[in-house]
Amino acid sequence: MTMKAIIVEDEPLAMEELLYIIQKHSQLDVVQTFDDGLDAFKYLQTQQVDVVFLDINVPSIDGMLLARNIHQFAIKPRIVFTTAHKDFAAEAFEIEAFDYILKPFNEQRIQGVLNKLETLSSPAPVPAAAVPATAPAVSAPTSAASSQKVNLTKGERIFVTDVSAIYYVEADEKLTHVYTKDDEFVLNMAISEFIEKLPTEQFFRSHRSYCINLNKVQEIIPWYNSTYLVKLYDVETQIPVSRSRIKEFRALMQL
Repeated sequence: MTMKAIIVEDEPLAMEELLYIIQKHSQLDVVQTFDDGLDAFKYLQTQQVDVVFLDINVPSIDGMLLARNIHQFAIKPRIVFTTAHKDFAAEAFEIEAFDYILKPFNEQRIQGVLNKLETLSSPAPVPAAAVPATAPAVSAPTSAASSQKVNLTKGERIFVTDVSAIYYVEADEKLTHVYTKDDEFVLNMAISEFIEKLPTEQFFRSHRSYCINLNKVQEIIPWYNSTYLVKLYDVETQIPVSRSRIKEFRALMQL
């Protein structure tokens, strides 16, 4: 399915250049453009899109404030900031921006972002041999794609938690540890069972014992045997990427 996008940019030349690069290097459908933050916000209150290319310095509502409002949506579009200033990078990733593009635009850099967007939105191909020719038609499960919240338990309390708050998940035999920025939850289920509740475009099973939130990745550290350790924002634990999953990880992260 084609992803829908909008551009919020008050510089006509920058708007034109960004639109040209998106159309040249991707299948994204730019359904609307805005030169005013308030107009964009009104549009997003009634229309759903997958990606917002957002300049930080726009009239009425600046891009950062608009992004914080978008972050409260039940179904959040991915935000790609476009700006001439590096100063906002840390704040941008605090609200889980998908990426951050500096002006003047670099076509190759934008192409990399577009490739990553389309890779994350595409389902993994199923080998032909894995599906019997006479396999009956079944409805695809929708829980992972549509679920935005999960129940995390601590003692007798149940915390209804936005999946975007989850940093990583760790297996512990038949238990699963779920880590947010400030807390840890222990669930009485296998990691594979819990991962089924998470949106596949946002979470990656980097190792048989770990699953990470791709939006929380801060640093990718080369490790032995051409593998990686992944450092996430706000937490100290470094997550391994196993050799069996390295190819998929490189494709997702454009390495």
